[in-house]
Amino acid sequence: MATKGLVLGYNGIHPFGQVDLKDRASVQDLLRTLLDPLEPFFSPQKARVRCPGSTAVRFDQAASEVEGICRPLWGLSCLLAGGGEYRGTQWWIDGIASGTDPESPEYWGYPRDNDQRMVEMCPLGYALAVAPEIWNGLSEKQRGNVEMWLGNSINEKNMPDTNWLWFRVFANLGLKKNGGRFSQERLDGDIKHLDTFYRGGGWSNDGPEGIHQMDYYSSSFAIQFLQLLYAKLAGDEEPERAGEFKKRAHQIALDLAHYYDKEGRAIPFGRSVGYRFAMCSFWGALAYANVELPAPLTWGMVKGIVMRHLRWWQTQHNMWSPSGTLTIGYSYPNMYIAENYNSPGSPYWACLAFICLAVPEDHPFWTSKEEDQWSVLPLTKEIPQPKHIATNIGGHCMLLSSGQACSYPMKGTHAKYGCFAYSSEYAYSVPPGLFSLEQYALASQLGFSDDGGEHWKARRLFEYAGLERRASVPVLVSVWKPFKGVIVRTILVPPQEEMPNWHLRIHKIKTGREVMTADGSFAIMNENSKNGRYLDLYNEELGEGTSPLLIGNYDLSTPAAWSAGDAGSFAVSKGAVGIKCLETGLNTSRRANLVNADPNSNLVESRTTIPTLQHTIRAGETVWYISAIYAKPPAEGVDKKSYLDGWNNPPKIPEWLKGEMLV
Repeated sequence: MATKGLVLGYNGIHPFGQVDLKDRASVQDLLRTLLDPLEPFFSPQKARVRCPGSTAVRFDQAASEVEGICRPLWGLSCLLAGGGEYRGTQWWIDGIASGTDPESPEYWGYPRDNDQRMVEMCPLGYALAVAPEIWNGLSEKQRGNVEMWLGNSINEKNMPDTNWLWFRVFANLGLKKNGGRFSQERLDGDIKHLDTFYRGGGWSNDGPEGIHQMDYYSSSFAIQFLQLLYAKLAGDEEPERAGEFKKRAHQIALDLAHYYDKEGRAIPFGRSVGYRFAMCSFWGALAYANVELPAPLTWGMVKGIVMRHLRWWQTQHNMWSPSGTLTIGYSYPNMYIAENYNSPGSPYWACLAFICLAVPEDHPFWTSKEEDQWSVLPLTKEIPQPKHIATNIGGHCMLLSSGQACSYPMKGTHAKYGCFAYSSEYAYSVPPGLFSLEQYALASQLGFSDDGGEHWKARRLFEYAGLERRASVPVLVSVWKPFKGVIVRTILVPPQEEMPNWHLRIHKIKTGREVMTADGSFAIMNENSKNGRYLDLYNEELGEGTSPLLIGNYDLSTPAAWSAGDAGSFAVSKGAVGIKCLETGLNTSRRANLVNADPNSNLVESRTTIPTLQHTIRAGETVWYISAIYAKPPAEGVDKKSYLDGWNNPPKIPEWLKGEMLV
């Protein structure tokens, strides 16, 4: 008989969004609303979970279904480790038994080299280490099968030279904690090699020398998170190593605190953002490992980051399938943002966020009153290792970014790592197609086309990237080549307190071929408040609309759709965004319009428009672009008519830049 599951109909609200999130017990309830909808999708012997969705990934279907059962283990094991209970715990015990049994029809299969199954060994190893009811629920023969599948197989295989090595560490640690067969040699060797990824200031690269990728894998998704779990579980036996991991967490905490805004939103940056609320996992792991907080952070602030973050995700009602399971996407189902390793079960890596449930209820993480970290943090901070400048001046948390790139050109990698700015309010966009600006959706990017605007290239790889200073102001400088014979030197200048809603992007471009350029501001929701249709020309009484006119795709010749570059273009809906050029009269004649981005290109808003400056540079020319980008997010109690209050007062060209332009 089929198990009845959750069905979300028209305007249905997932139980996840209905939990009154206020304390440890309510977070336990929140987790249960994630686990319950999985029940109908367990296989007969419980070894696999086939989440709704028939999308394929780069690995086999069996491995996809192993993800489906193992990733929710992060949440279940944290719940059990903290003394909580779940009615379906036996499902996982039975599934582990049958999945590791070579004679079972639902056997998971031994991993090959670089096999996805290795990833799922990490939550299984952790679960065995902290939830004794799982190991104790297995017979002697079943334990032997787990030892063989979890230990022998992974210790004999090659793994990617990335954060994956931590997964083998936890496979061995889980067996070690239960007296099973494991490899101490492999465990020590992997941690020793992972230490070569360390770069200082608490930050680790997601890979060896030559790769500069410091995203959420460096913190909440993997490296910092797993270092802290290891420090907790192996600290008595290895106090020196545990102390080093805690020291790194202590150092990085004041950097990472800048990635979460007052509403609890994390700044979307990098790959795997479909893991959603896993972004806040680091903070629960701090408490779990009993790390001493760096001043001026308090446990009330740490608790506030986690709780506000979870509450924000409770408002994202479109991220669920009709049966109540998490979908591939961010704020809504979206395959365009997906990596080639995102199966229907992948999003349950989000369960890392529930490490806070393994924290005892008498820990100050739970007993403290929630506080706002922005009452003590500087509003602007240079973060040297990831090459970020973090700001919270203009009503949203924003990162200026240079120098990062994934080790391989994944889908949308230029958007995930190469944008000039990333915002907690205005999420990045990815290209849903390969023709025209509408499909490339170049939000916070400078694009180049050498074929008349059909194909575009933006910043991805760098010849140089560094934090520098200009007249005491921190700036990010990068040198990059979108095409052979085209070289760009970019300077990113953060907002200043006297003009909080503006930041500057400065580009010196030298080209040996004719190229079209498109310089995009942030993307913003392209819906009016009256009937949900696309934004009309700006209406002062309504406090929404665009300037110039937003005309839709493919019609770029309408005069009303363009304005001069110094007049710029803007859009007002959820706050306001816009872009103006400051170099008018120097050596360019850029024009402004709005790019009607293809639907589902943005992580948060399914319909967006991007204020953009466009121009053509002739072969042999050298030009300077000085772009002023405006962003004023909405805020409670703020009149919509005030969103453009700073628009007619853009910043001036800095004096130090005038000097550089003469060289």
